[in-house]
Amino acid sequence: MPALPNCPKCNSEYTYEDGNLFVCPECAHEWNLDTDSEKMEDEKIVKDANGNVLIDGDSVTVIKDLKVKGSSSTLKIGTKVKSIRLVDGEHNIDCKIEGFGAMKLKSEFVKKI
Repeated sequence: MPALPNCPKCNSEYTYEDGNLFVCPECAHEWNLDTDSEKMEDEKIVKDANGNVLIDGDSVTVIKDLKVKGSSSTLKIGTKVKSIRLVDGEHNIDCKIEGFGAMKLKSEFVKKI
C-alpha cells in the first residue's frame, strides 16, 4: 500500500482518502493532489456542526448557549443569525445579531437553516 501524503496545512501523518480527495482528521483540511496547491489555499471550506458547507450569506442557528465575552448576557440556543460572512481565523463567522450587535462565532456552534 503506498504511503499517503502528510497534510499540507498541519503536517499531520494521519490523512486518509475519501474518493478522490485526501482528508486530514486533525484540522479537517481537504485537498486533491491533481490540483494546484495555490488554488486550494484560496478556497476555504467552512462546515457547520452537522458537516454542511457554509457560504457567505447563509442563515444559521446557534446550537448551544454561548457566553458573550465582555458582557453579562448569553447568546441563547436557537438564536437565528442571518447573512453570515466567512472570515479566516479561529472564529470564522462574522455576523450581526439582533440585540447583541456585531459578533464573531465559531462554525462548530451553529447549524445551517
